[in-house]
Amino acid sequence: MTNYRCVLICSVMLIMACTFGCSRSLSDSSSRVNSSQQSALSEQPLVIRPADAPKSGDAREPELYTTQEGRIILSWVEKVGEKRYALRMATRDQTRWDESRTVAQGENWFVNWADFPSVIGLTDRSLAAHWLVKSSTSTYAYNVHIALSKDGGKTWTKPIVPHLDNTQTEHGFVSLLPLSNGRVGAIWLDGRNMKGMKDEHNEDKPSPVSMTLRYATIDGNGRISEDVELDERVCECCQTSAALTGNGVIAVYRDRSQNETRDTYAVRHNGSGWTSPQPVYSDNWQINGCPVNGPSVAADDQHVAVAWYTGVGGTPHVKVAFSTDGGNSFGPPIQIDDGQTQGRVDVLLLPDRSALVCWLSGTPEGGEIKVRRVQSNGSLGSPAVIASTDISRSSGFPRMARLGNEVFFAWTEFGKPSRIRMATADISSYK
Repeated sequence: MTNYRCVLICSVMLIMACTFGCSRSLSDSSSRVNSSQQSALSEQPLVIRPADAPKSGDAREPELYTTQEGRIILSWVEKVGEKRYALRMATRDQTRWDESRTVAQGENWFVNWADFPSVIGLTDRSLAAHWLVKSSTSTYAYNVHIALSKDGGKTWTKPIVPHLDNTQTEHGFVSLLPLSNGRVGAIWLDGRNMKGMKDEHNEDKPSPVSMTLRYATIDGNGRISEDVELDERVCECCQTSAALTGNGVIAVYRDRSQNETRDTYAVRHNGSGWTSPQPVYSDNWQINGCPVNGPSVAADDQHVAVAWYTGVGGTPHVKVAFSTDGGNSFGPPIQIDDGQTQGRVDVLLLPDRSALVCWLSGTPEGGEIKVRRVQSNGSLGSPAVIASTDISRSSGFPRMARLGNEVFFAWTEFGKPSRIRMATADISSYK
């Protein structure tokens, strides 16, 4: 996915962040900040504590997931040879990590800083995992592989490819969901309509075909059903995110209009079918290329929070919006960042229905991973620094998940070798 368009746009956005970061304030026309919210800024930030990560080698691209039975799953990509990679995982209860396990490995994988694998827990206590495998020698031709485990990750089924088009095109940026009866839902960006196009496209001549958003269901026996297109034109290399509300599935992603407006959109499964794509909020950000900066969604019954990055007006921001009707509608956006943001967001809901938003802040001289609590009325806690980092692509996307009264954070510390680093914060006061 990181073709020359994505690299170009990342460079432009880096310049924007450096140029406008120092003059940025916590209020703009699309954010709700009043005097009571300003006073909330004096609230003490979360206390971040370093935490041990599972033992690993040359590791990167972590992902976190909280299971229904109350465990944390950490998955990551580990380099195990000159051209060989493995998807590894470990689980944790309230006290410790168990032994790390290998889900799969291969020499023909598509490994990317922004499009990383995952492992989730299903409703029958089985596991599902996904990773990406090249389908031809073409740079951006690869398939999604999904496997299931019935024994806690000790053994895995033969990989299942959820898309049935058999085209040697891009398929990635997957979000997995635990459905009823041990089924798994998969949402991904699908390039089947771009078959025959070159890896590098002419920006002066818009493509007549586009990346699409698709969904499929896989049952415990590996059978695929409900293979549907959710949106016919989406941004090419921004992450998807999905969650389960009291009404069903909600998925968020970066849309792409005919005039190159690339805002955050949502689709929902309302029990009888999928809704039409709708904007979470219309930033009206027009950009002639993918910013490689997708949204994140969290849900608790009818309460939903969506966080996203936008560079509209040449001033990058991280925003969040709340819904109390399962994502059918959203309130006005609330600005989260405190300047010089690079995006790369994650969001989760706390027991009191406030949200934590995590993002990457920084300049070319150095960066910080930050987290901030926000309430649906716009009240903001003070931002807390999780760790110092850099803003290179290799530093990846910080992730977080909650286990009881603790929030776990994971990120890549790039180097030779790279390492997965972790931290925690106590959120017991937010009930």
